[in-house]
Amino acid sequence: MTTAGIHLLNSSCTSYKNIQDDSMQNHSFRNYDKHDSDSQVYNTYKQMHTFQTVDFVKESHGRWTKFDHAEMSIMEALEMLNNLVDESDPDIDLSNSFHAFQTAEGIRKEYPDEDWFQLTGLVHDLGKVMALWGAPQWSVTGDTYPVGCRPAPSVVYADSTFNDNPDFNNPKYNTKLGIYDEHCGLSKVLMSWGHDEYMYQVLKHNTCYLPEEALCVIRYHSFYPWHNSNDYGYLCDNKDQEMLKWAKHFNPFDLYTKSPVIPDVDEIRPYYEKLIEKYIPGKLKW
Repeated sequence: MTTAGIHLLNSSCTSYKNIQDDSMQNHSFRNYDKHDSDSQVYNTYKQMHTFQTVDFVKESHGRWTKFDHAEMSIMEALEMLNNLVDESDPDIDLSNSFHAFQTAEGIRKEYPDEDWFQLTGLVHDLGKVMALWGAPQWSVTGDTYPVGCRPAPSVVYADSTFNDNPDFNNPKYNTKLGIYDEHCGLSKVLMSWGHDEYMYQVLKHNTCYLPEEALCVIRYHSFYPWHNSNDYGYLCDNKDQEMLKWAKHFNPFDLYTKSPVIPDVDEIRPYYEKLIEKYIPGKLKW
């Protein structure tokens, strides 16, 4: 663990309630029950759980890790997200770039000295640019989960959306462990393809000085069945269990900073440009 990481975790941890108090009052977050089977949110997950197969995930890795879609800076990618509204989000329908700044500013308020953690909040969703290059949102947005084994009950709409997925009825893939060994480690697990894995791969491929904790958050922040419902522990190794605390620590900033109040991006942009230059400089291959 980095020195910065030890300092952050040993500091007085921000409670979920404190973060909620600065967000949308009396708002119920992640309430999927309010979206019926005709809703955009439900249908995004229905398509995800129908088409995200082992073969699809492998094909997506091959396609997107060629990094031949664009060369642009982090700030240019953020500007692209001005044109994206996440169709899987049950809470809010603002452009995703505003969510990036809301998350970063929430972390900055609580941890003014942890600039790497602030930048993690800013860039965590940048993999969603895939949707602006033609990828369907069911392969970009939403919660992630392992493919190649039986979905846990905590996966969103798990009880009604997997029946048409060919892997769901394949005895090779529909057991608890499926194609994996117990405690094999998440690095050996195929997650449903989405913006988490893509952004992680982009950062690993390019010049990036963010610590390992930040990369873990970026790679697994949408893996709610793991860090929110404590499922899939049987696939995790000791390193994953150590990193789990970071996903949990990041989660309230990602979730409870959502608000219809739009930050003044022009005012705060120079601050984040300096962080980008420090940790993820120059043009990246996407």
